[in-house]
Amino acid sequence: LSLSSSASGASVVAIDNKIEQAMDLVKNHLMYAVREEVEVLKEQIKELLEKNSQLERENSLLKTLASPEQLEKFQSRLPAEVLCPEEQSPGVAAPAQRSGGSAV
Repeated sequence: LSLSSSASGASVVAIDNKIEQAMDLVKNHLMYAVREEVEVLKEQIKELLEKNSQLERENSLLKTLASPEQLEKFQSRLPAEVLCPEEQSPGVAAPAQRSGGSAV
């Protein structure tokens, strides 16, 4: 009876070790995937910041070159939320504030 009990005890330990190894493998895989995704997102953020900066410079230049009449005509055609985004209703998030991907 004790031989059977010690054999089953060793079997349980072996199974526990296999489970722990499998969990470590899954954890390592997930951590690698998350790190890879973070790097991709960092690169996208960098590109978007550069593009935003470029567009802000272009916008500033266009504003200085445009006549007051052109500015007024252009602004009269824009929706109100583009002109005054801070006046949007609090329940509506700006596109940059929406969460849709993985949290970083």
